[in-house]
Amino acid sequence: MILAVTALAPPASAADGDVTFENDGVTLHGTVVAPPGGTKLPGIVMVHGSGEHSREDYRDQAEAFARQGIATLIYDKRTEGYSQFSRSYSTLADDALAAVEALRKRPEVDPARVGVWGLSEGGWVAPLAASRSSDVAFVVTLGANGVEPSRQQAWAIENQLRRLGMTGSIVGMASSTMMRQLVGGGVFPEAHYDPVPVLKSLRQPVLGLWGAKDVLTPPGEAVRIFQESVAHHTLRVFPDAQHQLRRTTDGFDKLDGYAPGYVELVGSWVNHPPTASSADAPPSQDRPSVSVTPLRWYESTWLQLAVLVVLLVAFAFGLFRRPRWLSVTGLLTVLGFLVVDVLLQTTMGKGLGPVVAGRPLPWLALQLLSLGVVAATIATGVAWWRQRSIRLGIAVAGGVVFIPWAIYWGLLAI
Repeated sequence: MILAVTALAPPASAADGDVTFENDGVTLHGTVVAPPGGTKLPGIVMVHGSGEHSREDYRDQAEAFARQGIATLIYDKRTEGYSQFSRSYSTLADDALAAVEALRKRPEVDPARVGVWGLSEGGWVAPLAASRSSDVAFVVTLGANGVEPSRQQAWAIENQLRRLGMTGSIVGMASSTMMRQLVGGGVFPEAHYDPVPVLKSLRQPVLGLWGAKDVLTPPGEAVRIFQESVAHHTLRVFPDAQHQLRRTTDGFDKLDGYAPGYVELVGSWVNHPPTASSADAPPSQDRPSVSVTPLRWYESTWLQLAVLVVLLVAFAFGLFRRPRWLSVTGLLTVLGFLVVDVLLQTTMGKGLGPVVAGRPLPWLALQLLSLGVVAATIATGVAWWRQRSIRLGIAVAGGVVFIPWAIYWGLLAI
């Protein structure tokens, strides 16, 4: 719920003016960048991509839009209630609506021509804000998704790992198994947000922009979904641009400058919205995105945590009795897997070092250790059969549990 809006008067001799506005008990601070001396200007509120962002992250584009005759509000993204593990698109949309109200109150702005601009995550948030208020005159999106966040993220992770030369089980583990566990464990916020119903509800004109070499958003699918869902649309694809419409060679690097014609297109479209819909052909994708399916009962997060505890206890218990090979290899594999899992999530695979035969060296080492655990389980099982030792029996039980666990997580898969 939007509680209050306060707009400060623009400085007499500057093109910038500070604003504050409030939503859900949080005061947000922003700046309006506008051409000096303008009157009855169209306005844009810029809605952030994912992560922490200040208004300065979008100042260069705001200044470019100002040169196109547009008053643009950039603001510091909320930190309260927003983190890697907690966020609400609904709250972010209400933040954007509070910013729209602040911009509409500016004396140099035409209140009937204020819209929202959203990048990436903002491509989910900006349409949601527009669907809630007729005060939003139009929507501009960059790198917006037509699929749910978990599906987009799984597609992006696989792109990153393949770019690093990885193939096989580690790619499937990171982009599917790990992602399904994060979603099932409730630590992936807004995982199943479906943008399509919101897009279908929009009555405002929408300018959707994508880079053909986008490796974070499935651009071909997004263009098709927007074309099928948005009633009044203008959809454009820039051939040599990446996710943020920066110039690029492969979608991963960022060259200086934005895609030629991007800023001018936004300026002309906002100042003179077309009456008829039009769309570029969807760009090609190497592969389609895939839905992140719910966990089966045996994959539940709590069961996976319980299995980890069983493995660690069983292997640690076996350290007190020879032969210790099963316990040593088992502990090294389980603990090493946890480290690799964290590195995959925090560095998108960049922290795993050189890649050999499609496998980063730590993953290759874990797969070899896993084979060692299987061999040690057989050997220790034979020793247990001869000695009938409780300690050996516990270690063997750990080895037996380890095998399906390692298959599930790709350690015993190609």
